[in-house]
Amino acid sequence: MHSTRWRSTHALALSAIAVSGILTATIPGTAAATPVGPDVSSWQHVDGRFIDWFAVRRSGHDFAMVKATEGLNYVNPYFVQDSLLMRAAGVARGTYHYAQPGLPPEPQAALYAATVLGQNGPLDLPPVLDLEITGGLDPARLINWTHRYLDTVQALTGRTPIVYTYPNFWKSAMANTNEFVHYPLWIADYRGNDQPDVPGGWPTWTFWQTTDRGNVPGIAGVTDVNVYSGAQGDFARYANISSPLGSS
Repeated sequence: MHSTRWRSTHALALSAIAVSGILTATIPGTAAATPVGPDVSSWQHVDGRFIDWFAVRRSGHDFAMVKATEGLNYVNPYFVQDSLLMRAAGVARGTYHYAQPGLPPEPQAALYAATVLGQNGPLDLPPVLDLEITGGLDPARLINWTHRYLDTVQALTGRTPIVYTYPNFWKSAMANTNEFVHYPLWIADYRGNDQPDVPGGWPTWTFWQTTDRGNVPGIAGVTDVNVYSGAQGDFARYANISSPLGSS
């Protein structure tokens, strides 16, 4: 993950429920009842190695989130490779942009949308904004920045974006605003509770990043692991899957 990411520097124990779900999902040939998947960036390509997305899928992981872009000029060098191999393996793909709020939002949204070529194909989850640094903006300006980015990405991709954040950041940097409750929430919370801390007036979470110390077959080293809550309905529909995951 990005070197400044909170989720890469604060590893806490998983809750018993999360552990149970993740262990079930990593037994070869076993599919978890609740969709589970990693999220990856260039950090998971240790020494330039490929991710074996077929092994990821066989171990029961239904989806993965992949870093696409950051700021105004960074594109993950493994993004295209991962996207193609995920599609071949039948792993639903989410993609995210790591926000640099010190830079204008509209060109960042344009870079992201141009890189991912939309998020409307088979096995595509909606776009994700990864918001975890302020770029020196106070809450009012950061809230405005976030609205502008999300509006632009939605216009360019045609799908309602997902917001990734973590509780303390949202409560402080975003003044715990409830202006974004109509966007699905992907929350990072490693405290080991049965449920994550949901800030900002969201009624529930859609994805929960339970750990940054997961072990997923096919991925070298540790990686983040996430679970889908069902808040957006049937996962297959949400990920544009035309046939059940795992079917031939």
